[in-house]
Amino acid sequence: MRVGFIGLGSQGGPMARRIVEGGFATTLWARRPASVEQFADTPAEIASSPAELAAVSDLVCLCVVGEADIEEIATGDQGLLAGLQPDSVIAVHSTVHPNTCKSLAKKVASSGVSVLDAPVSGGGPAAAQGRLMVMVGGETGVVERCRPVFETYGDPVVHLGELGTGQTTKLLNNLLFTAHLGTAATALSLAQSLGVAPERLVEVVSRGSGNSFALNVIGGTGGLDRLAGVAGTLLQKDVRLIVDLAEAAAARGGAVLDAADAALAMMGNAR
Repeated sequence: MRVGFIGLGSQGGPMARRIVEGGFATTLWARRPASVEQFADTPAEIASSPAELAAVSDLVCLCVVGEADIEEIATGDQGLLAGLQPDSVIAVHSTVHPNTCKSLAKKVASSGVSVLDAPVSGGGPAAAQGRLMVMVGGETGVVERCRPVFETYGDPVVHLGELGTGQTTKLLNNLLFTAHLGTAATALSLAQSLGVAPERLVEVVSRGSGNSFALNVIGGTGGLDRLAGVAGTLLQKDVRLIVDLAEAAAARGGAVLDAADAALAMMGNAR
């Protein structure tokens, strides 16, 4: 399978390198020349436009920031849609609204192109080690065609169901993480007030039944300062997206949504 990759940031860059190292013929495109310079030591080809990349790719992986980037890259005279070949696949690794992926699928369906939503979790270090969590939505046959590529950087690669379920699952994961951050920050602050050093609480809880990824992330800072400036905006975006999905489905989010909102408020105050 020939692979095209767009979105060579801190997470996408290591993902693309894993694909190249996995032996797949790989073509890259980026707005900034510096983004592709890091692949000078690899056999990866560099395309002059998204259309050129699409024309030589069986699978196009997108790991850009959001909906606006996908729209910009896909459309226009030199966009992906101008170069996609029949029976090719677009995999959206970005975390976006499920409807963004469904809308893209409708645009390319008449051309015989398939779309998978395949958001990832774990960050650049996990990508470099081939252990990203890959959450995939789409037709089973298409998922299995692309699985060998996904497995170069992902372990596990989980097929959730129809198109959109990967994004929904990623958003639910981030909703829980956001809520857990608020709970962890409160516990660390309470520990300090009660005379227990936050870093000692982390040491104990990380080996106990109350362990949580969120607690270990914010560590002994006693707050959300470390994450506020880096992840606050992205988590806020994801929580708003899952709220939109819940409202559209008339589903109850209740306590988890409230806890996530409280955590986002704390992060806003920490900035």
